[in-house]
Amino acid sequence: MTQALDTAARRLVDTLVMNGIDKVFCVPGESYLAVLDALADVRDQIEVIVCRHEAGAANMAEAYGKLTGKPGVCMVTRGPGATHASIGVHTAHQDSTPMILFVGQIALTDRGRGAFQEVDYREVFGGLAKWATEIESPERTVEIVERAFATALQGRMGPVVVALPENILHDDGGLAPVRPVVAAKAALDPAFVEQVKARLAKAERPMLILGGSGWTDAATEAVAAWAERLSLPVALSFRRKDLIRNDHPSYAGDVGLGVNPKLVARIKDADLIIAVGARLGENPTQGYTLLDRTKTAESLIHIHPGAEELGRVWAPALAATADNSLAALALSSIDPGRTWGDLAAAAHADFMTFSTPIAVNSAVNMSEVIAHLAEVLPEDAILTNGAGNFAAWLHRFHRHQARRTQLAPTSGAMGYGYPAALGAKVVEPAREVVCIAGDGDFMMSANEMATAAQYGLGVIVVVVDNGTFGTIRMHQEREYPTRVIATELKNPDFVKYAEAFDAFAVRCEATGDFPAALAAAREAAAGGRPALVHLITDAEQIAPGRTITDLRGQ
Repeated sequence: MTQALDTAARRLVDTLVMNGIDKVFCVPGESYLAVLDALADVRDQIEVIVCRHEAGAANMAEAYGKLTGKPGVCMVTRGPGATHASIGVHTAHQDSTPMILFVGQIALTDRGRGAFQEVDYREVFGGLAKWATEIESPERTVEIVERAFATALQGRMGPVVVALPENILHDDGGLAPVRPVVAAKAALDPAFVEQVKARLAKAERPMLILGGSGWTDAATEAVAAWAERLSLPVALSFRRKDLIRNDHPSYAGDVGLGVNPKLVARIKDADLIIAVGARLGENPTQGYTLLDRTKTAESLIHIHPGAEELGRVWAPALAATADNSLAALALSSIDPGRTWGDLAAAAHADFMTFSTPIAVNSAVNMSEVIAHLAEVLPEDAILTNGAGNFAAWLHRFHRHQARRTQLAPTSGAMGYGYPAALGAKVVEPAREVVCIAGDGDFMMSANEMATAAQYGLGVIVVVVDNGTFGTIRMHQEREYPTRVIATELKNPDFVKYAEAFDAFAVRCEATGDFPAALAAAREAAAGGRPALVHLITDAEQIAPGRTITDLRGQ
């Protein structure tokens, strides 16, 4: 069937093109075939990446949003397609990532009948997305999609869900878009900047904490240079380790899971905390124990693009709603008339010691494996991970040296890392991309190796195989020592699995063998061939500095 040029489906695609979207990640469905047909006419402007599961497609779109700053676009069919994709929406929400999920929908005339795969998307996604809506008037398609872009990008960035009733997609879509959406951004009031200056000048043990999304290179470079001039320690929030170079003389480490105890002590001792972009949620604040509300009322300056995050948990001394980058640029102009001696240097020395490989009593030392990655990979290599104790080794021992080199879900989503790596390779084909995945984590999205093979995505995945759901096992051994249930895994031969997709694969059982295995995988990936390193590890080394034996003895 040939479509007219002004249908709602065409206007939707016109709006994507107008806003610079060059990739769409999807699993096809009959409910939005009209949109797919419209995409066929803009193949030279938008590449459609077909995935093997909606969760994979959503995670790829989320990674696109993190790397580009533009909303990652995912398209799925109704019912199960949408609920499968919900995990990516949740990650985009928790990670403050711009994203738009378009969902096929039953015809408007069938709503309320319990039709095949009928779902009320406003209700289902209302708590997961910044905005969930449905296009009910085809002539308003451009208006709704433009609002989706604005909502995803403004304030605290996040996901939007737009349902597409199939019977309106062939109707007249109204006027075409005339210009791209330009996100509104708030800046700091000069009077507020003066208040920050006055408080900073009086502080003896200040700490700067950066987090969130939407950062520009100019802003991170400016705030890093400012911190260096003042000898001001800088901590980065949970899974935001790539905001500034980790070898920066003011870098004190990241606040998240498995945080350096010395950094915890330093933050607790701070008499002024300037937090920009960081929500200061559960993980960064160590289960809401790192800070004290009585103290924050006197010592916390909290700046965030979302007004709803200010005062949500912590009572601040000063608070302002502002774009992270504009706020950082304004702060970087402050001259408090003093510096803080060796305060930053001491904090950085603590980080360097904490991120130095440690000794372990097993054939594979994950701290040395991670250190080797940093030694041989280019500074702009992108590292991804999902969720599990394996990631603790990566986040503690890898020192990021460039922006946009970390894709990791603050949502704690297992199965995120591999599709995120594929999304990263689609966005940045010239950069090396390595996914570090646990065995349980990888198996939640291993089917996307088919996507890697189909599109020739030379991504390396290191499958850290200890035969257990490590994080849960760690908690299990701590709370119920020796009573192991539901955490042990029977895994496939990952080498044979990868080879079934014509991917390169190698098994590695010792630290000393890893360099050669990685080198071979990199060579294969450079030729556009997916690669897998099956790394056999010991569950006894359940986390950096922790063993199962120790947990059972507590």
